Amino acid sequence: MKLANLEIDGKKSISIVDTDKSVFWTVRTLIPEFDGDMVQLVQQFARFGSDLRPLGAGRPLSEAKILAPIEAPRRNLFCVGKNYHEHAAEFQNSGFDSSAKNGEHAPEAPVYFTKPASTIIGPNAKIPRHADVTGQLDYEAELGVVIGKAGRGITKADAMDYVFGYTVINDFTARDLQKLHRQWFLGKSLDGFCPMGPYLVTADEVDGQNVDVQCWVNGELRQNANTRQLIFDIPTLIESLSAGIELQPGDIIATGTPAGVGIGFNPPRFLQSGDVVRIEIQNVGVLQNEVA
Repeated sequence: MKLANLEIDGKKSISIVDTDKSVFWTVRTLIPEFDGDMVQLVQQFARFGSDLRPLGAGRPLSEAKILAPIEAPRRNLFCVGKNYHEHAAEFQNSGFDSSAKNGEHAPEAPVYFTKPASTIIGPNAKIPRHADVTGQLDYEAELGVVIGKAGRGITKADAMDYVFGYTVINDFTARDLQKLHRQWFLGKSLDGFCPMGPYLVTADEVDGQNVDVQCWVNGELRQNANTRQLIFDIPTLIESLSAGIELQPGDIIATGTPAGVGIGFNPPRFLQSGDVVRIEIQNVGVLQNEVA
């Protein structure tokens, strides 16, 4: 099932989308008592899920604006750095990585940081340029995992039972700020630095551990990998995060980006105003944004 956060006639509504027919059904028309956001639907899915069956022909998707599926997560996004071997190598060799040990080719444990909710923008929204703050903008195509039920101390064997679904994330980054401040939070967290969407696709439709992740900049293929290549797979990430943090329905984990980011080139190829970043994740969706 593909779920979307749509703006319809100036009002936001969580909806089911049929991308083949380009139509949608609002959850409110199917379940009149539901009037919440995407996080609330995830929280209540066990109660309402069996009633989420499209009825009738649906409304044309052209009548709606697609927003980020989760605009207001209840907590910061959990993000993972250097989680593909080739990207870990290109980052270490770039001179921008102050987190690596000498001679390290891959981290010995997942590298976590966070992005606040204020970074989230939707498909086709302009990514703020922040020219007064940064001159080194970079893209990072990532699979986003959305947690479906609360859990602490989750084992790898049980971890996938806690996954509600998946979305597409661009972990946009100001490389100069990331390097200057050493800790990654500021360089990753400027307003509008997390394009997300277009859909939240339920886990029954996607094998998150085996999907292609691709990214184009102005039509040029820059990133091309598969989540099979993750250094720390999704169960490992869920186990390590939940060891001391109770994960909650609606929590988002950005699983890391593959090689091919701007700093991986010599010289680096940073983004400029007007550049278009298109990210496609197999069976999840296509996310496209232009730099303002």
